Amino acid sequence: MNDQVNDEQFYKHHVFFCMNIREGKDARPSCGKCGAEKAQKHAKKRIKELELSGQGKVRINQAGCLDRCEEGPVLVVYPEGTWYTYVDNDDIDDIIDTHLVGGKVVDRLKI
Repeated sequence: MNDQVNDEQFYKHHVFFCMNIREGKDARPSCGKCGAEKAQKHAKKRIKELELSGQGKVRINQAGCLDRCEEGPVLVVYPEGTWYTYVDNDDIDDIIDTHLVGGKVVDRLKI
């Protein structure tokens, strides 16, 4: 059907936030203990405010372990496959404004 969007184009950008939490005193670092949930919720809210959410636009998702624990917290933007770390909502806003809206990689946050 012509009305359906090709699966490859369903979202212009798909952003996955690692939300993994590791327990135990000898556990590796984990994104879930570094503010990942707060950051993901902020990104989702901001994308909606900018009217960038939905089919053909941007999807903000939670993910299990992305296995880059020592570089975390981390998120990855597809289809580019660009990996980022972040500290606070200002970093998340920079990724949204520069990469998702502007189409340029945020070099200072790229891992």
